Amino acid sequence: MIGRIHSFESFGTVDGPGIRFVVFLQGCPLRCQYCHNPDTWKAGGEEYNVEDVAARVLRYKNYFGENGGVTVTGGEPLLQIDFVIALFKLLKEKGVHTCVDTSGITFHPEDAQSVAKHKELLEVADLFLLDIKHIDDEACKKLTGHSNQNTLAFARFLSENGKKTWIRQVLVPNITDSEKSLERTREFLDTLKTVEKVEVLPYHTMGVVKYEKLGLAYPLQGVAAPTKESVEKARRILRG
Repeated sequence: MIGRIHSFESFGTVDGPGIRFVVFLQGCPLRCQYCHNPDTWKAGGEEYNVEDVAARVLRYKNYFGENGGVTVTGGEPLLQIDFVIALFKLLKEKGVHTCVDTSGITFHPEDAQSVAKHKELLEVADLFLLDIKHIDDEACKKLTGHSNQNTLAFARFLSENGKKTWIRQVLVPNITDSEKSLERTREFLDTLKTVEKVEVLPYHTMGVVKYEKLGLAYPLQGVAAPTKESVEKARRILRG
């Protein structure tokens, strides 16, 4: 089983509980205006077989111990769902905590094959970090180029199947920070049974240099980071 990898991070601390070995997979169908990793969008990346990636992770097992583990992210890691499943199967045999950071965009609830494949993933994934880009569908299309329906369906799917979930919301001034939108998101989260944590991620501009290197126009030119007060307000609303 071959995976297309963008990069690795040995000591991640913001992608799930504890210290994480983070695998960044290549490729993403979304074009989020605030994305800070545009270099992960296109297919490609360096090819690794699943045994080699598992061996890399296991070299650090003593460092992340029982409280940490491995997180696959991207890009959108579930574009390579078969690779993720194969990797997690190997790691679960070694007692490694497994986590997926995803937008849920690959989940198609009306497609039996998609549902079956994602159920197979659920058997070997301990935790999901689910990015809700925008609760309003039209606003989500403008922000990412895609509807939010697969994401919301995947959130319900995780809840119905008893999978632990952390929700992530990037807070972008005048785009995702309106009180009405945040309250709608909170109402949606209240329908889910397995949300353990809600993270508000303040928008930042650290990825601008990557756009410049790739010759791409930065979509949010001139948008400043949210204030500390607006971040705290969003956290209060979303966490209930």
